[in-house]
Amino acid sequence: MAIPIITLKHKKEASIQRKHPWIFSGAIERILIDEDQDDLADGEIVKVVANNGDFLALGHFHNGSIAVRIFSFEDIHLTAKFWEDKISNAINYRKTISLFDSEETTTYRLIHGEGDGFSGLIIDIYGDVAVYQAHSIGMHKVRNEIAKAIIKASKGKLKAIYDKSAETLPPDYAATIENGYLIGEHEGKQLVKEYGITFEIDWVSGQKTGFFIDQRENRKLLQKYVSGKKLLNTFCYSGGFSVYALKAGAKEVHSLDSSEKAIALTDRNVAINFDKKVKHKSIVADTITFLNKCEEDYDVIILDPPAYAKNKKSLHNAIQGYKRLNARAFKMMKKGGVLLTFSCSQVVDRQTFYNTIMAAAIESGRNVRVMEHLSQPADHPVSMYHPEGAYLKGLVVYVD
Repeated sequence: MAIPIITLKHKKEASIQRKHPWIFSGAIERILIDEDQDDLADGEIVKVVANNGDFLALGHFHNGSIAVRIFSFEDIHLTAKFWEDKISNAINYRKTISLFDSEETTTYRLIHGEGDGFSGLIIDIYGDVAVYQAHSIGMHKVRNEIAKAIIKASKGKLKAIYDKSAETLPPDYAATIENGYLIGEHEGKQLVKEYGITFEIDWVSGQKTGFFIDQRENRKLLQKYVSGKKLLNTFCYSGGFSVYALKAGAKEVHSLDSSEKAIALTDRNVAINFDKKVKHKSIVADTITFLNKCEEDYDVIILDPPAYAKNKKSLHNAIQGYKRLNARAFKMMKKGGVLLTFSCSQVVDRQTFYNTIMAAAIESGRNVRVMEHLSQPADHPVSMYHPEGAYLKGLVVYVD
């Protein structure tokens, strides 16, 4: 069967020629499919051409606002070598940033969607296991080809590939699949290292792919500010910031999460890393409720909430949520305190986030100075042609 052809409207090819990896539905002029085909299926491979017929790209079709997610700007024949070359490119990039062969850090992101030319896919590494998480049906349909490419391109370093896509794909399609190993087997838990600090990862039942890898550099940076300090880590999940703070000599650390399962994981990671008893307290509570009633004095507070805005429709409510959360933290902090605050909502851009934190500071009546601007690490690269990939933003601020 011939590859379906999508023709763009006149003058709608400019962004694709600049290598932006998305084609929106409004840019499509017509779709050419085989006579015996009723419609174009979600996840189907398509060829995209300009209005004059010139080739533009190959991608996966989806019936939605983002109609095509591009995986190649070259008119190539899809073979196993194509995927192997793309995976090898991602591996070589990780070697450049000293991650692929590191013994000090054995967990990192191998594929970061558009940043690595795989729109709709992330792959995280935990030791010798790769966790495959498709965010588009197209990338899920080629999972077996990519899994084989990972094993081959890694030259045996990676031994198992676990597919954890059921939570991230459209409900109707997700109902037809199950998470499980594409290649190899593993018990589903593993001890990994991050800058020499040990964490237990559960990719089968844990959040996301098992760990929030994107905060690695920010966890490391936190250590500059915590020696001899009392710290509150909100939305702590597996306690990453808490363990880093304790390692750097924090006087006392409180880890807060609304999930009992997350708190149990935090306690486990604290126990793994410290032979002697450290001053650590776990709290199961809603963050806003806790902050509103809290009478503790904290020198350092970390605010790393889940994405408040999944789409532009929820942007206003998200901004108000970030403002309330940060204003409360500002009001309760000790003079001379340090706040690390984050947003992982893609639709909240960096300037909007900055303005929101400024509004929270104004509301609190505190004098606040910006110390550092934070972002996602290098293994979560942002394509120059796809600025939307810069989703994580944060600030370190000093509160008088």
